[in-house]
Amino acid sequence: MSTTPVAQQVRQIAADIFNLPVEQITDQTSPQTLADWDSVEQLNLVLAMEARFGVQLDPQEIEQIRTIGDAIRIAETRVG
Repeated sequence: MSTTPVAQQVRQIAADIFNLPVEQITDQTSPQTLADWDSVEQLNLVLAMEARFGVQLDPQEIEQIRTIGDAIRIAETRVG
């Protein structure tokens, strides 16, 4: 599991959105493992990441977010 500052921030964003302790958010966390991860929460995750990192994700990147690990990878690519 990635422990970079960006990874930690993405996990914290996800924990806040899904109302879970950050320790329960792993790279494998996905809509299949969280009942509350629906299309609305996907949008909330994307918007929160964009606001936190000051970027705008393109539709292809948003489609690629199927797990928290995917979100971390995309954020790390965009943030540097």
